[in-house]
Amino acid sequence: MASVASTYARAFADVVFAAKLDANRAIAGLREIERLLTESADLRRIWENPAVPADQKRKLLDAIVQREGIDKEVRNLVAVLIDHRRIAFLPRIVEQVGREIDARLGLAEAQISSARALGDPEKRALEAQIEKVTGKKVRATYGLDASLLGGAVVRVGSTIYDGSVKGQLEKMKEAISS
Repeated sequence: MASVASTYARAFADVVFAAKLDANRAIAGLREIERLLTESADLRRIWENPAVPADQKRKLLDAIVQREGIDKEVRNLVAVLIDHRRIAFLPRIVEQVGREIDARLGLAEAQISSARALGDPEKRALEAQIEKVTGKKVRATYGLDASLLGGAVVRVGSTIYDGSVKGQLEKMKEAISS
């Protein structure tokens, strides 16, 4: 299943860059169709039903694309998914497209948890430090975790940078016990 999503995601990312599309707009269009599909059981039933003729499915897609102002390339990807009975993979494909485009643009997604709300100067300084360490431009999301006591924990991909008081206390505990 993951390979299906990555195959379509890589192909769509190729189209985005070859056609010089606005990557954010393309992803937003995919997310809008994903949202509509998630919220409408009727739409899902029509697009997933092999008894419904393909041209009727595409007409419905075209009406949605026109109403929402979605790019032609996004429409084409969704049409291919409908035609090949892969529309159920759309949520995974959308997620994978985001990752693929971020990787090609040299962006890293960072999740930052801190014991207290950080001010804008602190956020900028922390993001600059993460960019320096990763060598990538950072898109950060912030959350609060009072159990950290102080400092922050940063997750970039599968790597965790723990600069929290709680983390430091655990390291000292391990050092003392060994």
